[in-house]
Amino acid sequence: MKVTVERAQLVKCLTHVHRVVERRNTIPILSNVLLRAEGGELKLKATDLDIEISESIPAMVEEAGATTVPAHILHDIVRKLPDGAQVELTTRPDGATLDLKSGRSKFALQMLPESDFPDLTAGTFTHTFTLAAVDLKRLVDRTWFAISTEETRYYLNGIFFHTVEVGGDLRFRAVATDGHRLAQAEMVAPHGSEGMPGVIVPRKTVGEIQKLVDDPKAKVAVELSDSKIRLTFQPEVEEGAPAPIGIVLTSKLIDGTFPDYGRVIPQGNDKEMKVDRDEFAAAVDRVSTISSERGRAVKLTLGEGRLVLSVTNPDSGSASEELAVEYEDETLDIGFNSRYLLDIASQLETETAVFRLADSGSPTLISDLGQSNALYVLMPMRV
Repeated sequence: MKVTVERAQLVKCLTHVHRVVERRNTIPILSNVLLRAEGGELKLKATDLDIEISESIPAMVEEAGATTVPAHILHDIVRKLPDGAQVELTTRPDGATLDLKSGRSKFALQMLPESDFPDLTAGTFTHTFTLAAVDLKRLVDRTWFAISTEETRYYLNGIFFHTVEVGGDLRFRAVATDGHRLAQAEMVAPHGSEGMPGVIVPRKTVGEIQKLVDDPKAKVAVELSDSKIRLTFQPEVEEGAPAPIGIVLTSKLIDGTFPDYGRVIPQGNDKEMKVDRDEFAAAVDRVSTISSERGRAVKLTLGEGRLVLSVTNPDSGSASEELAVEYEDETLDIGFNSRYLLDIASQLETETAVFRLADSGSPTLISDLGQSNALYVLMPMRV
């Protein structure tokens, strides 16, 4: 194999693919990135056996071929090369070494044969649809923080994507929960998603999706089977220009059943509070300074037209702050984890946050004013 590529394109591509490679691997080939040069392009692929990312970049291919080299070392080398450099990659006849040359810099990297590199065989995809990258990113951004990190409840370690009929319209919905809070976001279901199986996309894959959506005008082609998802990120191209091969992310899905989350979304919360989102978040942040790392509890005391936020920590003191709010029901005391309140507040899009409450022991519903595309459920704490 002998191929020459631009440093800027190679480092961008390596940044995308090398992230899935774990720093420590018991299987040596999983530390490597696959390089395949043919037909005027260099294709790079990396995997951890659960996720696979591949991307192609234009290249000057003098001799077609394929090999694998350590992913993180290659990324670090290319990242440190000067801007505008050309990178020449050549395999030696011994089949054990890859020479990398750029200007006066020369590196020799150990190779492992391409035949050892695992292929995350996708099988047959039953459903295919396309949506705007910004729409996918919005669904992910508004729900990912509620993904559980508790390994025993593995079926909560991801975002549940599915379609649901709401008022005669089909909606594409994302839900995540850790048992203490629930985040739900939705959009109009894209054509082709009808009848799709509900799938749980793992936390690591969700993180990669967030990082790969860097072009707001890009499209994402989604392919689904019962056990895998494949996302092809297709950047916008000018009319007449050749369509580039986008980044392809293939991932295993979590093999489990997501709980019936509809049962924990309260329907009868009749007490409504409206508060300025930014003022509320800033006040929670201030009073929680006094809270303990373990407790993080903040008490909300609701009265007519006002909200008092308070924290009492036996080890460090107490704090309180009063806010003007729209609230006309009976006085209510309720406690929440301050970190969870701040997480939710950071996802709200309108200036006004709406809290719908029942009593001090029941879950509270939080949403944007006048918007129904996302909602959050938060379990109270004892304070």
